[in-house]
Amino acid sequence: TGSLSVPILCPVLIGRTSQLEALTRLIEQARGGAGQTALIAGEAGIGKSRLVAELKTRAAQLGFSLLQGNCFDSDRALPYAPLLDLLRSFCANHTDAEIAAGLGGSAAELTKLLPELATRLPGFSPAPALEPEAEKRRLFNALSQFFTGGTGSGHVPLLIVIEDLHWSDDTSLEFLQHLARRILSQPVLLLLTYRIDETHPALVHFLAELDRGRLALELTLQGLTLAEADGMLRAIFQLERPLSAAFQQTLQALTEGNPFFIEETLKALSASGSFFLEEGRWDQKPINELHIPRSLQEAVLRRSERLSDKAHSLLELAAVAGRRFDFGLLQALTSMDEPGLLSLMKELVAAQLVVEETADRFAFRHALTRQAV
Repeated sequence: TGSLSVPILCPVLIGRTSQLEALTRLIEQARGGAGQTALIAGEAGIGKSRLVAELKTRAAQLGFSLLQGNCFDSDRALPYAPLLDLLRSFCANHTDAEIAAGLGGSAAELTKLLPELATRLPGFSPAPALEPEAEKRRLFNALSQFFTGGTGSGHVPLLIVIEDLHWSDDTSLEFLQHLARRILSQPVLLLLTYRIDETHPALVHFLAELDRGRLALELTLQGLTLAEADGMLRAIFQLERPLSAAFQQTLQALTEGNPFFIEETLKALSASGSFFLEEGRWDQKPINELHIPRSLQEAVLRRSERLSDKAHSLLELAAVAGRRFDFGLLQALTSMDEPGLLSLMKELVAAQLVVEETADRFAFRHALTRQAV
């Protein structure tokens, strides 16, 4: 026997065939000059970024340039945060001459947004300030010019990726709605991702406006099926035969087909010696005790740290009760009145730890979340 030495990372994209086909059609349309906007939605770990990576590869093969910006959880109060991230990445990957050509006539305005540009483009000074609304309109136009004709690539098609839009500031969302309209006759594909369970009012409004204008195709990713999860295991371990059906079913019940949870659970199991090499094949011992992935423990800990003491105690009580639990049961166990208990349940739901299935029934978002608690 030998220890597990292969990386627990799936080397290929599993499933997502229909989504990839739909996005590939949008790439082709954008390359033909009919700009498109696509949204990829789903819970954390479901594979949004993995699908984006596959699309970036396909777009590059078709001659697309790439611009990418990411939102981070500290960005909600920072205007233009993902666009600043995108511009900084663009500047880091290009020479001063390429930056000057790429920014074109928008350089002076964008220097106001990104002051460090002045050191790369000493000939450009920020344009005089206007009143706030006019200033915003002028900046929107400068950014639009950069994306639709000022990238220095002539008619080379462009893929713009903005990840984790649920953390975006409101001004960036307003601009992206503006951009979605501006690219309709441009060789541009705007690709946006967000966590469907972490939306906020400004994002909900943004999505509604895109719907109202029929400006975007939205794809929502679900967990992998049992067959797809089997394909993922085979790809990771390069298996000729599947791991046992009992193991697959246990893993599926715990992870609900979430690819990140699958990988993290496999990492935890491998660290405990649950996988071994025998006669040239990877195999597994029966799962007697699940080792909760450290990454998931940390995520649950971060979310539960924000809870009040009473909500935290209720969370632990619910975890003992089961994956799904009744409001009436918790009320009987805690002797709390209905408004007080309902207030604590809303706190658990807001922390993304629990979901409301019916008016009287709640559940942990994942079996692994419950076990981590």
